[in-house]
Amino acid sequence: MAPFPRFYSPQRIGTLFNPDMASIADHASNAGLPPAAQDRRNVHLLLIDMQVDFCHPNGSLYVPGALGDVQRVVEFIYRNAAHISQITCSLDSHLPSQIFLPGWWADASGNHPAPFTIISAQDVQRGRWQPLVEPAWSQEYLARLEQDHKKLLTIWPYHVLIGSPGHMLDPELWSAVFWHSVARKTQPTWLSKGSIPRTEHYSIIQPEVPAPDVPGGGKNQAFLDELAQADLIIVAGEAESHCVLATVEDLVDEFRDQTDMLRKILLLRDCTSPVVHPEIDFHAIAAARLAEFERMGLRLVDSTAVALS
Repeated sequence: MAPFPRFYSPQRIGTLFNPDMASIADHASNAGLPPAAQDRRNVHLLLIDMQVDFCHPNGSLYVPGALGDVQRVVEFIYRNAAHISQITCSLDSHLPSQIFLPGWWADASGNHPAPFTIISAQDVQRGRWQPLVEPAWSQEYLARLEQDHKKLLTIWPYHVLIGSPGHMLDPELWSAVFWHSVARKTQPTWLSKGSIPRTEHYSIIQPEVPAPDVPGGGKNQAFLDELAQADLIIVAGEAESHCVLATVEDLVDEFRDQTDMLRKILLLRDCTSPVVHPEIDFHAIAAARLAEFERMGLRLVDSTAVALS
């Protein structure tokens, strides 16, 4: 078959449209690819939060570089479809009132924090910012975040709200995932995260601060066990500096004593980009951590350099 299906249009990446599902399914059914169940090697492609709000220039939290990331991921799927056994897509999934969104907080004049505001426990103690929701927990959360993760709370613009257009996968990427599912006779997996109001949830493995009393508030051990069965785990998505890095950190932590397992993890470095912050060089932070993981066995590669055949 040709490298890319006839319906694929890179010019549509970054736009909203309704994929022609009947045409895609028809093309996939005639692609002549074997069922994934027959694969001798289990290759798991993990796509993190490649959603409209992150990947489209008019998205509410656009990650510069994400348009190209999406195109490279789509073309990676089409080039390697015969050897990709499973695709998992995570979906950052938020509600209007969450601890990292502006409406949760206000200053003494009642003004909500602007996006990218950093809030520390000391800010609350000094009255610079006050939580409008669950004040006791909010202060405890900041303290635990700083103590356990050495992080400060970042306030983000409203993004990937459930039910909004910004929550959906880029349609051209969705088309590739759908095509692969039909062509290889394998179901894609959709992992929703980020809907617990009281905590951030960057990693697809677990939230920043556990919420054991809430579904999805702890470590997703079932998914980790599934990944442990893979012969190769390929990671891409947005953003390098946050959800991708946090996920990779959790994977490395889970398998740090298994060098062979770490060698199975490939990060497509040309298919992820960092959040751009006016004061913080998030890319430099992520690059340093990823270099550390590379020394432990994880591999950083370009998508065009990977040949799965």
